[in-house]
Amino acid sequence: MNRQALDELKQQIPLMGYLQAHDWSPARPLSGGRWMGLCPLHEDHKPSFLVDPNKDLFYCYGCGRGGDVIRFAELYHQVKFPQAVALLHQWRGVEPSLLLEAARFYRIQLHRHSEAVAYLYQRGVRSLATIELMRIGYAPGGCLRGWLTQLGYSMSALYQAGLVTGIGYDAYVRRIVFPLEGNLYGRSLSADAPPHRFLPGAKGGLYGWEQVHRYPEVILVEGLFDYAVLWEAGFQNVTCSMGTHLNARQFRQLCDAPRTVYLTFDADGNGSGQQAAQCLSQNLWERGITARLVSLPQGHDPNSFFVQGGEARQFRSLLEAAQ
Repeated sequence: MNRQALDELKQQIPLMGYLQAHDWSPARPLSGGRWMGLCPLHEDHKPSFLVDPNKDLFYCYGCGRGGDVIRFAELYHQVKFPQAVALLHQWRGVEPSLLLEAARFYRIQLHRHSEAVAYLYQRGVRSLATIELMRIGYAPGGCLRGWLTQLGYSMSALYQAGLVTGIGYDAYVRRIVFPLEGNLYGRSLSADAPPHRFLPGAKGGLYGWEQVHRYPEVILVEGLFDYAVLWEAGFQNVTCSMGTHLNARQFRQLCDAPRTVYLTFDADGNGSGQQAAQCLSQNLWERGITARLVSLPQGHDPNSFFVQGGEARQFRSLLEAAQ
C-alpha cells in the first residue's frame, strides 16, 4: 500500500474513535485538546497515556511507545504492520462484509461434504444446534474465489483479506472453518498441512464472550473444539482464548468484573499447557480475579476427554477439585 493510501486510511479512522471503540476512556483533559488515560498497552495504575486527537497521535510515558493509529493497532493486537493495516480496513467496514460472505459460503459447503461432517462427529461435534451456534463451515478449496468475485469483490480485496494466495488459489483448503471476530479460524483435515490457520491479523477477543461475561464462574479453554464439546455437554459458561497465550484484550475481558475463572488448558505431555495456566493464574490473582487450575487426565484436553467417553458429571467433579 502506498503512502497516499495509508494517509487516507488514517484520515478515515480517527485515533480517538478507535481507542474508545476498544474500551479506552480518557481520565483527564490537558491543554490543546489533549487527553490522558491509563495505557491499554501494558498494566497501568496511573494515567500515563497521552492522546492528541488533533494530530491523531499517542504516547505513553510509562512504556515509552507512541505513534499513529496503525502503530497502535500493531501494538494492541500484537501483529506486524501489514496485518495492522488489514485489521484497520476490516474495522473501517470494508472487509467485514467480505468475511461474512466467505463464512456464509463455507457454511453452505459443510453439509455438501461428508468428510467434513464425519470429522466434526469424530471430534465430538454432533449437534446441529452447536454447528449453528458456532456457525461452523467447511472450506473444500478451489471455489471460494469464484463465489466472491461473482458477488463483486475484487481479487485484490480477497488477497488483502488473506482469503486467496498471491496466485489466486483459495487460502483455506480442506479446513473446518469457525468465524471469529474479524477473522476466520481453519482446522485442517489433512495431516500434510499445518493444523491451525488464521487469516492475517488478530484473533480477536475471547470467543463467545458476550454470552458468558455475566456468569460469576467462567470456564476458559484453549481450543474451539474444546469449547464445542463443553457446550454440547451443557456448560454454557465456557469461553475460548484460541491458544494458551492471551492477548491484551482477552486478559482485560477476564478482569472486567469479579468472577472465578476455571483454567482448563490441555494436559500436555511436556507440561506446556499447565505451565501457561499457572502463569495466567498468577496474573489473574494479581488483578483480583479468582483463578482455579483444572487438572485433566494426563494427555487429554477437554475435547478428547469427552470424545473418549467423559461425562458432564465427571467434568463437574474436575471443576470442583480445581485449585
